[in-house]
Amino acid sequence: MAVDQLSNTFAALADPTRRAILARLAHGEATVGELAAPFSMSVQAVSKHLKVLERAGLITRGRAAQQRPARLRGRPLEDAANWLERYRQFWEGSFDRLSDHLREIQKDNAHD
Repeated sequence: MAVDQLSNTFAALADPTRRAILARLAHGEATVGELAAPFSMSVQAVSKHLKVLERAGLITRGRAAQQRPARLRGRPLEDAANWLERYRQFWEGSFDRLSDHLREIQKDNAHD
């Protein structure tokens, strides 16, 4: 996985509107009009968000008559999740060590 692709993925995910669009697309493909419906923004603004998501490889756009339905692509999200997983393991280990340390302190205080 190229670092540039990972950077593009996280940059695209940084915006809450784009995350909401991805959440909607997780339920199936949708047109720009369908995606714009829940937002208080223009179809053109949603279309710009879709272009960012498409450049990041998070969605694909099809052709159905005059419409271009968007579809979620899972691979970039999987790559991002795998990258984050390494750090989750680090933090869980850190929390386990902190928990052990606090138990030792409590045990020492109980003996004083």
